[in-house]
Amino acid sequence: MHWLFFLQSSPASTVASAVNDSSNYFPIGIQILFAIGFVALMMALTHLLGPKRPTAQKLENFESGIEIHGNARQPMAVKYFLVAILFVLFDVEVIFFYPYAVNFRELGWSGFMAVLMFVGFFLCGFYYIIKKGALNWED
Repeated sequence: MHWLFFLQSSPASTVASAVNDSSNYFPIGIQILFAIGFVALMMALTHLLGPKRPTAQKLENFESGIEIHGNARQPMAVKYFLVAILFVLFDVEVIFFYPYAVNFRELGWSGFMAVLMFVGFFLCGFYYIIKKGALNWED
């Protein structure tokens, strides 16, 4: 019974205003400033106090102990990047199915029709990509 008295004695508006007070974030701001300052100080100290002895052997490229043969900058097919971008695009579209899967009972038939329309647009885009030959590697 006394918990009911507690709820009546502290109105929700005073609790909400105390939580949203900007002074509550001051310690977090100080901690972030100290962290940034510490990182900057350590980087400056290692740069100033560290040894600097560049030699030809130290400046040579090192790739897992394997001698360098030729130039590493060889051209790549544009198809690789196109497939990567399409994967990201369709992967992000699939993420939008999760909210529907969680709330499909509350959304009812209007939600089902909206998802069908979304899947329709999704399949139209996929059909367009296939017809354009974007996924053919033999070109």
